[in-house]
Amino acid sequence: MTKNLFFLFFFILFLQSGFSQEEKEGEPTEVPQAKEIEPTQQIQGEGVTFEEVSKKQNINPLAPSKAAFYSAVLPGLGQIYNRRYWKAPIVWGALGTGIYVYSYNNTEYRRARNAFKRRLAGFSDDEFYDINGDGSGPDISDEALQEAQENTQRDRDLALVITIALYALNIIDANVDSHLQQYNVDDNLALDFQPFIDINPFTNQPNYGMALVVKF
Repeated sequence: MTKNLFFLFFFILFLQSGFSQEEKEGEPTEVPQAKEIEPTQQIQGEGVTFEEVSKKQNINPLAPSKAAFYSAVLPGLGQIYNRRYWKAPIVWGALGTGIYVYSYNNTEYRRARNAFKRRLAGFSDDEFYDINGDGSGPDISDEALQEAQENTQRDRDLALVITIALYALNIIDANVDSHLQQYNVDDNLALDFQPFIDINPFTNQPNYGMALVVKF
């Protein structure tokens, strides 16, 4: 009798453990869902946020080079590429003025030079010899022609240098402006002056001053 009860007890215990195991195997397994990462959450190990990554993706590192190339091919085109449309007429006006001044002084230089050369050769039929048309001359001396030749040559060369400088400035402006458009102007970047008070450990007197605070 005791043995039967003993075997019956173990038989019930065995059935109970089998049923419980089947119930565990039949229960649906909970799959851990991926945790949604907030836009402002930092990427582990990187120290940057998704917002910063999206901002970096909007930066085109080739844009400054393109703007400079366009302005080199056609002055003002880089400013248009940067959407600084108001700068294009300024570039055209500055370069156009430089080219006009160079062309004007070059023409005057050639006129004075040709007349001066004919005077040295002994001719008196240049356009500056008898300006009044009274048959007597020369109305403009050889020294005045030489001086006019030197002055117009100097002004012509100066206009050429200024025009080249304006052309280079047009390229630099397009390149720098494109860089500044992609410059980080985040609120975390700040430069500020703040007052501070420091206690002197020896005299126990307060020291007043200003501190330059730079935030990155």
